[in-house]
Amino acid sequence: MATILIAGANRGIGLELARQYAAEGHDVIRCMRGTDKAGEEIGETRPLDVTDDASAAALAKALAGRPIDLVIANAGVIGPEKQSATEMDFPGFLAVLDTNVLGPLRVVQALLPNLRAAGQARVAVVSSQMGSFRSTQPNFVAYRASKAAVNKVFQCLAGDLKEEGIAVAALHPGWVRTDMGGPGADLAVETSAAGIRKVLDDLDLGRTGRFYAYDGTELEW
Repeated sequence: MATILIAGANRGIGLELARQYAAEGHDVIRCMRGTDKAGEEIGETRPLDVTDDASAAALAKALAGRPIDLVIANAGVIGPEKQSATEMDFPGFLAVLDTNVLGPLRVVQALLPNLRAAGQARVAVVSSQMGSFRSTQPNFVAYRASKAAVNKVFQCLAGDLKEEGIAVAALHPGWVRTDMGGPGADLAVETSAAGIRKVLDDLDLGRTGRFYAYDGTELEW
């Protein structure tokens, strides 16, 4: 049984990951800001605002001395309505970067003692193929830029943590039918979460620092 912490686990992919891991008997810690949409008791819940240093520090203090085998940084936002390269909501852009880029790093740094205590721990960030430089669509600029940035941050994190035996990956969950993805998306949330779990089951130091789709395909940065 592993201890798994998921940031942004009150709805969507994060909640479904928590549900599936808990059903297998793992010790799940669900971290969240806002309304919990679980509708049932799943693991333990902890408050966390990934944009707030004090909130991340409080989480670390509450979990001090507790080994964590897997941290999944899932919390994220799509960004402001106005986010093209020719018309940008700049405060909204900054808020997206804080949540989607600094937020995951803030959480992982706060929990490094817990990851180190576990031995052979793993870290993942839920990113998006929309952040790949192979994708040339011009919409959702703030969101795309944030995902490109977090990919780079976690690629660097993988290099920093490899000698400590901690494997790191960025994940593309697919276009999923969630509040963010919308009802017309391709994938059921259960399918995406099951695929992500398989990718993370296979994640080790030989596969660290890479970008994977939910179906295991390795993606280009």
